[in-house]
Amino acid sequence: TGGARGIGLGISRALAGAGFRLAICGRAPAERTADAIASLRDLGADVEYVPCDVSDPGARDALLAAVADHFSQPAPDVLVNNAGVAPEVRADVLDMTPESFRRVLSINLEGPFFLTQAVARRMAAAPAPAGRFRCIVNTGSISADVASVSRGEYCISKAGVAMATKLWAVRLAEFGIPVYEVRPGVVHSDMTAVVSAKYDRLIAEGLTLQPRWGEPEDVGRAVAALATGALAYSTGQVVNVDGGMTIQRL
Repeated sequence: TGGARGIGLGISRALAGAGFRLAICGRAPAERTADAIASLRDLGADVEYVPCDVSDPGARDALLAAVADHFSQPAPDVLVNNAGVAPEVRADVLDMTPESFRRVLSINLEGPFFLTQAVARRMAAAPAPAGRFRCIVNTGSISADVASVSRGEYCISKAGVAMATKLWAVRLAEFGIPVYEVRPGVVHSDMTAVVSAKYDRLIAEGLTLQPRWGEPEDVGRAVAALATGALAYSTGQVVNVDGGMTIQRL
């Protein structure tokens, strides 16, 4: 989800390079994603784009129906929950509005939770053929642990994603479906473009152990490793892609 730009596109490229067929969704109309989709097809991937707002239950159902129809299989092998938004206005938690809170949580937490539920039901009802690895990967954030009072709704949503990862890991273990969380740090994307000067300065001052921004491709490589079964015996685990930012130091 959210696979046609930013971190999502980095993930899509890595999965295409690993030989996956891709069903990508996003809120943008198809014509606005044409260049991104073409670049993935240039990598040799079979790619289907489906406009979908993951916070809309009807849109989630339509997405899964379109995926099953295009790829002629009842369930995907891998679900990557990546779609996410920041608050439209970065407001102090004393000034946060209920409308902003509901918008961010409906897209970042409610949407992926219930999309996972729907995909998991399909996976459980139609076990994978022998030799096929299945898993679910959630794109979390260091904001699950690192408090930012100017975007508290985003932090709360990602903390929820972290717990959802654990819940689904427990519930889907009996079906042999690992569930993981990839937790990016400061990564170049549309979301961070508005604060790029701030993070340029913080990185220069030592925010991260590895003194650079993360790139969508960094996250993509981590997701591809999980999707291809490189950590098949590590369900419920978090893979930090943050340049060492969250290591506590004295």
